Amino acid sequence: MNSVFKPKLFTLLRAGVSSKQISSDVLAGIVVGIVALPLAIAFAVASGVSPDKGLITAVVAGFLISFFGGSRVQIGGPTGAFIIIVYGIVENYGINGLIISTIMAGILLLLFGLLKLGTLLKFIPHPLIVGFTSGIALVIFSTQIKDALGLTISELPSDFIGKWNVYFNQLSTINLTAFFVTAVTIFITLFTGKITKRVPGSFVAIILVTVVVQLFHLPVATIETYFGEISNSFQFCIPTVKLSELQNYLEPALTIALLGGIESLLSAVVADGMISGKHRSNTELIAQGIANIVTPFFGGIPATGAIARTATNIKNGGRTPIAGITHAITLLLIMLFLGKWAKLIPMSCLAGILIIVAYNMSEWRSFVAILKGSVFDIIVLVSTFLLTVLVDLTVAIEIGVVLSSVLFMKRMSDISEKRINNVVDTDVIEDYSLLPKGVSVYEISGPMFFASARRYSEVILEIGQSCSILILRMRHVSFIDETGMQNLQSSLRILQDRGVRIILSGVNKELQSNLEKRIKAKILFKTEIEDSFENALKRATSTKKS
Repeated sequence: MNSVFKPKLFTLLRAGVSSKQISSDVLAGIVVGIVALPLAIAFAVASGVSPDKGLITAVVAGFLISFFGGSRVQIGGPTGAFIIIVYGIVENYGINGLIISTIMAGILLLLFGLLKLGTLLKFIPHPLIVGFTSGIALVIFSTQIKDALGLTISELPSDFIGKWNVYFNQLSTINLTAFFVTAVTIFITLFTGKITKRVPGSFVAIILVTVVVQLFHLPVATIETYFGEISNSFQFCIPTVKLSELQNYLEPALTIALLGGIESLLSAVVADGMISGKHRSNTELIAQGIANIVTPFFGGIPATGAIARTATNIKNGGRTPIAGITHAITLLLIMLFLGKWAKLIPMSCLAGILIIVAYNMSEWRSFVAILKGSVFDIIVLVSTFLLTVLVDLTVAIEIGVVLSSVLFMKRMSDISEKRINNVVDTDVIEDYSLLPKGVSVYEISGPMFFASARRYSEVILEIGQSCSILILRMRHVSFIDETGMQNLQSSLRILQDRGVRIILSGVNKELQSNLEKRIKAKILFKTEIEDSFENALKRATSTKKS
């Protein structure tokens, strides 16, 4: 247990944290708490539960994830990815069913961490992640049309196509004031972001729009219209559990656990790249499990690591879990003393904020980039996207993983049947001890695909930290899938930011063409490519001499 569960907070406190860093963390935590306020409310409302449940989740889960987590800077709480899942569970099983499902998901996440499955969840292919993330974004956008346009619809179908049929049939009931409020919210949020990064645009939008709506008594629905008063207290609740019904909650619990695990580790990986750190994946999963077991007893909903809030934390100087703990305390104080005013927030204002969240989640640039790549990656991307939108997220993930594996086997089978003749770099050097000082060499053997890409990238970073020039020999790399390309790009970006020069050698023509397209499109940092190790070494040596 000790080797698996090592919270970063305890490690950092034992090593010592400077008073200057503590001050930076506290300030970053306050900013992130303000950023999280409108999002916590919006995510809860969109999920079909009362706003206070979103705030409770951000406070309780946010504190536990930072306190027990395996990342220095991870910020936890409710996220947009859970909206469609929570909404479906509440619709089918009620709040009691949501509490049970979330607790079961927490237990699964705890087991994932204890069984050291954290590294396995990193093997989810990148096209699959982009596919279901983009799908979730589209579904979230579709759920906000009713409030964004102020349509008078008593009940919406749960399926995607059904929703849009109802929207088109009810367009005559559009509330132009609600539409105007939505548009103004989006404008203020985006405009504030261009002026300053310190003050969150969504927070400014909620304050200004709510004040204007109340002063001029504009005819739009508010949180109070649907939910009444917002509770500013915590109530301990124990769900009613029937053993005969537990099997009904297994599938939604598994969905929450898988999505929560993937999203939290993805957020931690992104954060590692921003601070040049290294998170503890199994510890992070255990922390996520603890948070999702405890939070439902206080009325909360599923929680995970939030990429946008984590990035905000980093950009504002947060470097230890103290920032995440401060963020939770900030939200608690806001909830206790200012929460009662949240009932006045217009629903169309929340819709505007969630539309921006959906846009940011969509990853449309990555989506388009993958569509220009390998047909195998395109199949996984489009299949996962369509299944997420039209069927179910769990089905999308399951089929996406199986499809990725099958297509990889097909790809390897095709390669084994034909000889690769376009690799020039065939020379073998057994002894690298005579390399010039500051030059290191690492050879990648075999394809960089979703199962091996993470480990290759970690080794590249480890070797690159101790040199000024790194030559990557790629003569035996038959192909790099989209996941491998993402990991390679991330590693090269970190090393290049540190001043390490990268030279690729022995790249086959097809792969070289793909790399050059990415460099031209500024997706990949400009990287030197040579057809042989000899030429790569000459380039490195001549540069060092000069």
